[in-house]
Amino acid sequence: MRRIPAKRPDIQPDVRRPGRLVAMHAVAAAALLSLAALAAPAASAAAPPASGCAAVNLIVARASTEAAGEGVTQSLATQIVNSSTQTVSQEAVVYPATLTNYASSESQGVTNAEQELTTAVHNCPSQKEVLLGYSQGAEVSMDVIAGNSEVGGTVTAVSTAVSSHVVAIANFGDPGHVVGQPWDLGTATVRGLFSRSSAQDSSLAAFGGSGKIAAWCDANDPYCASGFNLTVHLTYLNRYQNAAASFVLSKIGG
Repeated sequence: MRRIPAKRPDIQPDVRRPGRLVAMHAVAAAALLSLAALAAPAASAAAPPASGCAAVNLIVARASTEAAGEGVTQSLATQIVNSSTQTVSQEAVVYPATLTNYASSESQGVTNAEQELTTAVHNCPSQKEVLLGYSQGAEVSMDVIAGNSEVGGTVTAVSTAVSSHVVAIANFGDPGHVVGQPWDLGTATVRGLFSRSSAQDSSLAAFGGSGKIAAWCDANDPYCASGFNLTVHLTYLNRYQNAAASFVLSKIGG
């Protein structure tokens, strides 16, 4: 469901090292519930035009185990809404966001995000589209452009006719992280648990070569950097929310 304007991490199973990460899942799920409770209050922004199309639309993919909606990433979306001089609408990607059957969950996320994006472009062709995501949601946001074969999925990338309307992607803790890409931010020097193929990275490079992507991953994150510190994964917004908001605002034109 789209909201105009609406105001207002995730973990995934490690199929290669399950013993090390199983104990983290319950802890992370509880931590995410606590973080979600701190989500920002409703924002106040300019009313949308009579056409129903805001100038900018945010499509937000939540992290694993978070309740339906935008999850903790809502606080970033709210900051963008409050800071922009334009009308901004929001919508959450509707998908399971589960740890069990992760490949199916992530595939549904990519499929539904692509459908939401395609519908937004069809209904509001002049609108600037922005994708936001955290952990599994970060993987979803990137796989809209790259396809999701890295987690065993078979969802192909959205068409370039649709992706050309996306002006920015900002995400945190993406398990598909590959080091050395121009959009890689943070301190990570190790690939993620489900790192992307060279073909996927080429698709992202073709899309993001003009600086449309900002992806934060820090060293020792268990999911995007194959590390051991769950706290790193859960606290990206503490460190990078302002930077992410500034990035998106620069791409939408304030």
